Amino acid sequence: MTKKKNELWEWTKALLIAVALAAVIRFFLFAPIVVDGLSMMPTLKDQDRMIVNKFSYDIGEPKRFDIIVFHAPEKKDYIKRVIGLPGDTIEYKNDTLYVNGKAYKEPYLDEYKKQVQDGPLTDSFTLEETPVGQKTVPKGELFVMGDNRRFSKDSRHIGSVPLSKVIGKTSIVYWPLNDAHIVTVK
Repeated sequence: MTKKKNELWEWTKALLIAVALAAVIRFFLFAPIVVDGLSMMPTLKDQDRMIVNKFSYDIGEPKRFDIIVFHAPEKKDYIKRVIGLPGDTIEYKNDTLYVNGKAYKEPYLDEYKKQVQDGPLTDSFTLEETPVGQKTVPKGELFVMGDNRRFSKDSRHIGSVPLSKVIGKTSIVYWPLNDAHIVTVK
């Protein structure tokens, strides 16, 4: 009888440790998220399932073109691409991104731009022309955009995103299984 009690206690301890470990990993390190909508097409598809690295910016800084998840004003989590870092000026002219006056290539949009027949993928604008009217990205904030520029509610509409609202960086699509991959900037 004592042997059965010992075995039951060992299994209970193992289960409790596994649950606690899973909770710690989920809460502090990694979390699953589902892409909701088409704003990141063609890079991410609606209903793609991804892993969010929650500690990436605890040990490092966001980089231009990272794909991040953040708490949006609508009480939803958004997935967008970092375009501007604190202090940057942002401008689009003739479907080309200019940061601080320097043109940047966006290879992740090349294929999509070829498919658009009726004008540019990204309409021309400068940061100060957006509804929030900033001239530069404020300190401690990021300017983000969806890859599906025509159909994305992003910093052009909601303003820059405070780093405190950023959940983490994401680059791993794990579902659907036949489309599992790591998203990279070429």
